[in-house]
Amino acid sequence: MDMYGIIEKKRDGGKLSREEINFFIEGFTTGRIPDYQASALLMAIFLRRMDKEETYFLTDAMMKSGDIVDLSAVHGCKVDKHSTGGVGDKTTLICAPLASACGVPVAKMSGRGLGFTGGTIDKLEAIPGFSTQLSPEAFIAQINRIGIAITGQTAQVAKADKLLYALRDVTATVENLSLITSSVMSKKLASGSDAIVLDVKCGDGAFMHDLAGAEEMADWMVEMGKKAGKKTLALITSMEQPLGFAVGNALEVEEAIRTLRGEGPADITELSLAIAGAMIYAAGLTDSLEEGQKRADHALQAGEGLARLRALIEAQGGDSRVVDAPDRLPQARYREEIRAARDGWIQAVHAKRIGAASVHTGAGRQEKTDVPDPAAGILLAKKIGDPAAAGDLLATVMGGSRERLQLAAEEVRRAYVIGDAPVQPPALMLKKVE
Repeated sequence: MDMYGIIEKKRDGGKLSREEINFFIEGFTTGRIPDYQASALLMAIFLRRMDKEETYFLTDAMMKSGDIVDLSAVHGCKVDKHSTGGVGDKTTLICAPLASACGVPVAKMSGRGLGFTGGTIDKLEAIPGFSTQLSPEAFIAQINRIGIAITGQTAQVAKADKLLYALRDVTATVENLSLITSSVMSKKLASGSDAIVLDVKCGDGAFMHDLAGAEEMADWMVEMGKKAGKKTLALITSMEQPLGFAVGNALEVEEAIRTLRGEGPADITELSLAIAGAMIYAAGLTDSLEEGQKRADHALQAGEGLARLRALIEAQGGDSRVVDAPDRLPQARYREEIRAARDGWIQAVHAKRIGAASVHTGAGRQEKTDVPDPAAGILLAKKIGDPAAAGDLLATVMGGSRERLQLAAEEVRRAYVIGDAPVQPPALMLKKVE
């Protein structure tokens, strides 16, 4: 078996065997197969595609390329949750405590954000003192003690994914269903949970812009999870506009706290309850998604989710006083208001533009080495369907640099579309895939 023959086979539309895929992943991860041959195979896969069986072989090989987390010492059915990325998506900070409060052991390994997609780890690190680096022993002990722990992903989990993504990023081979599916699911399967709930985004601010593409992605990811013996389900949800009103790390923590108090925006509350309910169902604690959501809603109304978030912050060294006094979170030095230029109704709030604006404020990363400003971001005042009069506040941009805020403000202005006719907000929950 040689790499030249594998490249040639896929270039000509052939189907790769498990042995050939294992040969590639093992050789590339150890440095035996050079970047130029790996890049050639990635382009052949991009152009010729892989079927589901090949994709599963690739996912399995990537999962086994690094450490596989052993959570057998954690009591109960462990459930992981993953979002394909969105703007203002702080659901993990809400649904994970809610699911944990309902008896689901939540062992969450999360990543940092890149571009306009915020990372859960960046949001948690906006809480003063919060540590996102737990040893495996501390991680397991904390889950058994309080029912939840969230830690950063290590470089050794699905090691091949990090190496392959760096190549995909510079060879125009990112947008391929098999490569995306194997990237996401190899990390999820290596993280050790028994069940996986996926939130697959669809719309302007998502990787998949249309429902058909999001549905296909969800179907493939769910099948990869099931082939690996994990109970897996997906919710396809809208990303036509930002979730909630807050975009930016400390701002999103504050909005998550308000949501767990029962004071959050309707959309982020609805989505968080749906995901928490799916996690409760996936753990086998209810017989239906609907019953799981009812239990999550009860935990929200009773303040149990908020109490679990407080316990999580305390356990990981953070200042839990932010739960009662969110002004203890980092505060931006400068603010600039964006106001409506005319009367009408909000027709669109383009999530992708708001996401780009958040990067301009300093809330996100353009390069992996960038350090986000935890206080920077955007606070929306109007969303799709809202009426607006000339001079009404649309949004406030915040950050530590007036120059960066000017760039952000221009992007936010372009994100808002005001028209003469009233419109209905887009549906949030689009489909479930099991």
